[in-house]
Amino acid sequence: MRKLLEGMRKAREASLLLATLETGVKDAALREAAKAVRDHRAELLEANRKDVEAAERRRLSKPLLDRLKLSEAKLEAISRMIESVADLEDPVGRTLYACELDEGLELYRVSCPIGVVGAIFESRPDVLPQISSLCLKSGNAVVLKGGREATRSNRAFFQILKEATEGKGVPEGWMQLVEGREEVHRLLKLEEYVDLLVPRGSKEFIKFIQRNTRIPVLGHAEGVCHVYVDEHADFDKALQICYDAKVQYPAVCNAAEKVLVHAKVAEEFLPRLVEMYSKAGVEVRGCERTRRFVEVKRAREEDWRAEYLDLIIAVKVVDHVEEAISHINRYGSKHTDAIVTEDRETAIKFMEGVDSSSVMWNASTRFSDGYRYGLGAEVGISTGKLHARGPVGLEGLTTYKYYLVGRGHVVAPYLSSPPRPFLHRKLDRTWREVREGRA
Repeated sequence: MRKLLEGMRKAREASLLLATLETGVKDAALREAAKAVRDHRAELLEANRKDVEAAERRRLSKPLLDRLKLSEAKLEAISRMIESVADLEDPVGRTLYACELDEGLELYRVSCPIGVVGAIFESRPDVLPQISSLCLKSGNAVVLKGGREATRSNRAFFQILKEATEGKGVPEGWMQLVEGREEVHRLLKLEEYVDLLVPRGSKEFIKFIQRNTRIPVLGHAEGVCHVYVDEHADFDKALQICYDAKVQYPAVCNAAEKVLVHAKVAEEFLPRLVEMYSKAGVEVRGCERTRRFVEVKRAREEDWRAEYLDLIIAVKVVDHVEEAISHINRYGSKHTDAIVTEDRETAIKFMEGVDSSSVMWNASTRFSDGYRYGLGAEVGISTGKLHARGPVGLEGLTTYKYYLVGRGHVVAPYLSSPPRPFLHRKLDRTWREVREGRA
């Protein structure tokens, strides 16, 4: 416990210095980190090989095993991701609102870091460099706790990134690595040191975090994603999207778990869909109406809520777009859902009616990703509606504070009789201009 507390104190102290770090220093550190990942590829792959071998001996499930594995291509993608974060605009110090309350009394709302972010994740070692790079760019210290199956990989990433960044002017202690299940329980109680928790893992894992801490939690419990094939869908587009959303990478939270098909096209479309899925090794489970057209396993009530993260999908026939929307809002997880249609009015009705953090029109659910959205990377996907929603990148790791600049102003005149009125005039200048003496 003493070691954990010491690490938390260092992270808190580092966060105060990070908040004022110049953009150039952060970007140089990130580029050095990207270079270090390339330079230490052999070391990272060897550490990961040992993790994978140990996981195979423990018979880790295939989806988790797929997430655990690193490769030369994945490491290069990680390096490029870190560089892309360096290329992004600094989210800290942006003027979100500026108002002249009265002559010479100016108010600025300015973005700033959250402070210390606790990232708790399972299996995927690439999460560590993702979250670390985003935290550094947004001026946050980060406390990292990975799953035991990726212990060696996480240690290697942590050491490489720590040495690369602290050697470029980043405060010592800005990254902390926590190991052991007991340390997680203790970490959840340290609300005086940690400002935000970002858990990434199974539904049970995230719900455990949410139930056992008073620290704000950003994340999603599961990804029950849908593709709705409308009566006005282009079949070729629909088949490509349904294939990509399920088969391209089934073990991730933005993979489709359900396909809804309009009744008017079910007889023609479903045989083609099932044939395509069968060739790809996908097990199809269908409602009773689906089973009239194709020979598939019977879908049960629990299938509509299930997150398979595997080559399994449930298919349901619906009578209209309103039924599709209602089904998704009832059984979905507010993550990502898609419609395939050539009818604009139907698409807009679906996109505005589905209560999810990302809604697609004629595009795969797999696009729901921070990197693909141009956020550089993501700390996770939030299905909540407060603070941040959808793929959470740099902006989701910032909050704001107010700066009030006066010339000896006091409140009394505004409370006198008659009271001095406020002007509340919008200002065009930014805090950065004030800070640099240009305003």
